[in-house]
Amino acid sequence: MLAVIAAGVAPGLALLSYFYLKDRYDTEPFVMVFRIFIFGAILVFPIMFIQYILEVEGIVKSGFLQAFFATSLLEEFFKWFILYYTVFQHIEFDEPYDGIVYGSAVSLGFATVENILYLLANGVEFAVGRALLPVSSHALFGVIMGFYLGKGKFSKLELRRKWIFLALLIPFFLHGLYDYILMTQEKWMYFMVPFMIFLWWFGLRRLKLANHTR
Repeated sequence: MLAVIAAGVAPGLALLSYFYLKDRYDTEPFVMVFRIFIFGAILVFPIMFIQYILEVEGIVKSGFLQAFFATSLLEEFFKWFILYYTVFQHIEFDEPYDGIVYGSAVSLGFATVENILYLLANGVEFAVGRALLPVSSHALFGVIMGFYLGKGKFSKLELRRKWIFLALLIPFFLHGLYDYILMTQEKWMYFMVPFMIFLWWFGLRRLKLANHTR
């Protein structure tokens, strides 16, 4: 049990530490980051319940709707909602990179609990694959979401809505595409490897841009 929990927690904490320590200016208060991480962790349970209802009622029947609606839209909307209503106007959100810290925190909180539940159900032998795909992809969706929230926070008022909308739209699209590949492609690895390379490039590029803007 302890080994499974440790294997489930380790990749999320490692990635969050990486993004947290990459801040070139003032690092965010640990308590604030941890609180957002916990909010993300708690999100797993209501989302699982909604997804269960959708499945039982047969509302989502195609792979496309399953990937983009039942999974991506639900998860990314609620993460975006938490960031917008708990962090966006907060005094500690005082530079563009802060969005990346909080975005990765809420996403990795979610991914960590989801990872623990999966490993408890299926075994610790899946830990490496889970770290490389679901956990890291959630982290990068959070980085991208946080980047665009940071753009919105420190842009002119007339551009703010555009960036805030993109903070939801782009992670939603990428997350949906990720799940669609897994759910519908028999030889999904041929598609997933280039997708993950692109996702890491895109996410780390946003991280670098945010870290050089103040």
